[in-house]
Amino acid sequence: MNPKKFYIKKIDNDLTLTPFTKQVLKIVTTIPKGETRSYAWVAQKLGIKAYRAVGQALKKNPYAPNVPCHRVIASNGSIGGYFAGFAYKKELLRKEGIKCF
Repeated sequence: MNPKKFYIKKIDNDLTLTPFTKQVLKIVTTIPKGETRSYAWVAQKLGIKAYRAVGQALKKNPYAPNVPCHRVIASNGSIGGYFAGFAYKKELLRKEGIKCF
């Protein structure tokens, strides 16, 4: 089983996650390595405007960095938050070839 399908199955079977958090995490699995998307982009994919709710859901990602919530950044290009800290998120992005400021 490929890693993406493996983690989608784990997300689906995780009883500790809300349905909303599951949706957010599944969308995040579609972000290619070496690319980023904004919190607003994830919200738009869900058909909502609540990008801050997306950020709150990502804080609860038990599968990071395998479910790559570190690839979600602010619309203005800044890194945004990360449960493990700004420096770690920046390092994960740098390892994927993404330049951070």
